[in-house]
Amino acid sequence: MAADRGPRPHPSHGDRFRYGPWHGGADPLAPPFDVRGALDRIGRDVLAGGSAREALRDLLRTGPDGHAGLDDLAQRLRRAREAARRRGDLSGTLDQIRAALDQALAAERDTLAAEESDAARLAELDLATLPDDVAGQVRALASHDWHSAEAKAIYDQIASLLQREVLDAQFAGMARALSGQDPEVMAAVRDMLADLNRLLAAHARGEDTSDLFREFMDKHGELFPEDPQTVDELVDALARRQAAAARMMASLTPEQREQLAQLMSDALADADLASEMAQLSDNLRALRPGLDRGSPVGMRQGGDPLSYSAAVEAVAELADLEDLSRQLGQSYAGSTLDDVDVERLEQYLGGDAARDFEELRRLERELERQGYLSQGDDGPRLTPRAIRRLGETALKRVFEGLSSQGRGDHDEHRTGHADEPTGLTRAWEFGDEQPIDVVRTVSNALHRRAADGHGVALEVGDFEVVETERRTTAAVALCVDMSFSMVNEGRWGPMKQTALALSHLVQTRFRQDALEIIGFTIAARRLTPVQLAEAEPEWVQGTNLQHALMLASRHLRRHPQAQPVVLVVTDGEPTAHLTADGTPVFQWPTTTATLRATVAQVDELRRSGAALNIFMLGDDSGLARFVDGVARRAGGRVFTPSVDRLGEYVVSDYLLARQGRRRAG
Repeated sequence: MAADRGPRPHPSHGDRFRYGPWHGGADPLAPPFDVRGALDRIGRDVLAGGSAREALRDLLRTGPDGHAGLDDLAQRLRRAREAARRRGDLSGTLDQIRAALDQALAAERDTLAAEESDAARLAELDLATLPDDVAGQVRALASHDWHSAEAKAIYDQIASLLQREVLDAQFAGMARALSGQDPEVMAAVRDMLADLNRLLAAHARGEDTSDLFREFMDKHGELFPEDPQTVDELVDALARRQAAAARMMASLTPEQREQLAQLMSDALADADLASEMAQLSDNLRALRPGLDRGSPVGMRQGGDPLSYSAAVEAVAELADLEDLSRQLGQSYAGSTLDDVDVERLEQYLGGDAARDFEELRRLERELERQGYLSQGDDGPRLTPRAIRRLGETALKRVFEGLSSQGRGDHDEHRTGHADEPTGLTRAWEFGDEQPIDVVRTVSNALHRRAADGHGVALEVGDFEVVETERRTTAAVALCVDMSFSMVNEGRWGPMKQTALALSHLVQTRFRQDALEIIGFTIAARRLTPVQLAEAEPEWVQGTNLQHALMLASRHLRRHPQAQPVVLVVTDGEPTAHLTADGTPVFQWPTTTATLRATVAQVDELRRSGAALNIFMLGDDSGLARFVDGVARRAGGRVFTPSVDRLGEYVVSDYLLARQGRRRAG
C-alpha cells in the first residue's frame, strides 16, 4: 500500500508510523502501463511497409485488446447523429405561431359577429384583408383595434413568445428569466447585453479581462447555465449557439426562412435591445470567425414541431456531434487525440465511451513517455528503443526456428589479449599484456607484509592481471534489396525483420562486431536500424547490387582485422549500375555493362578475403543463373529459403561465417 500523503507518526507511539491507502489520484507505485503488445502491433505494420503514423492510427482506430477504438466510437456517434436529425421539425415555431393566430382570429371573429356596429364591420374587413403568410399577419395585426380581450391577450403572447425564443436561443438560461414578462427583467437583459458587449470588445482588443469577467459572472451568471470559467469559454458557448441559429435558418425553405426572420425582427422591436443583439452578433463573428454558420444540417422531415430555441439547441447538438466525428476521424493535418472534447464525448455517448477514449489517449502518451514514439514534423516516429524492441522480438522468432547446430558457438575459448573480462585473475607473467588488477595486487602485498608491521612495498610476486576471454570480431555487411518487387511478393516485412534481428543480435551479444545495413534499389545507401524500419516502398525501378557491394567493400576496409562477412538478400538479378561519373542507370532486361560492373565488385570482395553468400528469394531464372556464377567466382554460397525462414538462414549463416565456418548451401 502506498502512503496517504507520506508516513505520519502515530500520536501515542513516538517514532512509529501509520500507513493507509493512497487517495491522491493514480497510485504512484503502480507498474508502468504495459504497451508491449501495442508496440508489437505497430511494429508489424511498420515492417510491412507502413509509416509509424499510419500504424499508430490503425491501432487507435481498432483499439487495444479489451477496449473500443476510434472506429467504434465514431460508429456510435453516427447513430447519435441520425437520432439528432430526427429530433423534430425545425419550422415548429411558425406552426406554433400559426396555431396561436388561428385561435386569436377565431375569438376576434366571434366577438365581432356578436356586435352590431360600424366599427365591428370595419374590423371584420380588416381581418379579411390580412396577408396569407404568418409573418405578414403578425405584422398587420400590430395596428388592429382588438374587440376581443381574449384574442388580444393571445396576440400579445405571440410577441412575448417570439422575443423569449430569440433570446433563449442565444442565452440558454433566458427563457426562465423572461417567463414572468416583467419589464424590469427586460431592462436587466438590456443591461446584461451592454455589459457583455463591453467585455467581448475588451477581450477582442487583447486586454486583460480577468477582473471584468468575474464581475460580469457575479452579476449575470444565472443566465449562463454552461458556467463558463473564462472569457474564452463564454465566447465558445455563445458562438456555438449563434452558429447553430444561423445553420437552423439555413436549413429552412426560403419562404420559411424569410417569414421567421421577419418575425424575429418584429420581436426585437425595442431599438436598444435590437442594437445590443446586433453588436453581440458582430463580436461573436469576429472572435470565432471559423465556425460553420451557413451549411444546412439535413434534419429529417417529420417529428414533433420544435420551438425556435429548441430547434437551435437541436442544431447545436448536431453540430457538436459533427465536430466530435471530425475529431475522432483524425484525418486533418496535425490532428492529435488531445483535439477531442472528452466532456462532450461523455455527454453524448456516456461514461464508458469517455473511459475507452481516455484509454486510447493514455496508450498514445505512454508510448511516448516510455520512449517508444517521438513526435517529428511528419507525426509520430519510432525511436531507437522501439526498434530494439522489434529487433528483440524478431530475433526470438529466429532462434525459435533455428536448430541447435544453427545457433553456433560464437566464443573462442582461450585466454589471451584483453577483450572481455572473465571475472578471474592470475599471477602476472613476463610478457603479459592484460590489465593489472590493482585491488588483488595491493591485497597480496598487504597479506604478505601484515606480519612484520612494515609499510606496504610491492614485489613482482604480488602482481596479478585480469584474465580475459578472446572473442572473434567480424565486419558484417548485410545488403538488402528494397526494390518494389519485394513489396509485391510479400517479402518486404520479412526482409526488414531479418535485418532488425541481425542488428539486435550484434548490438546485444556481439558488440565488438561491426554491422552495416545497406539497402539498394536503383542506388544503394547505408541505413541505421531506425531508418530501415521507417523505410517505405518506393516505385523505383532498378536493382543496383554493384553499388551495394561497393559500399560493403568500403565497410570491410574500415575493419581490416575483422572476419569479413557479406550477406545479400535479393529477389531479382542486377538491372542497374553506376557509371564512371557516379550516375545510376537502369536497363531491363539487364545489360552486359551492368553485369560486368557488378562482377567487378564481386572480384574486389574476393580479393579482400570475404565470401559472398546470397539469399535468393523467388524463382527468377535470370537471378538463379547470376547468383550461381557469382557463388562459384567468389567462393560463396547460394541459399533459397522460404520467406518465413529467411531470418533463420541469415542469422545462422552470420554465426557460422564470422567463425570461418559455413554450412553447405
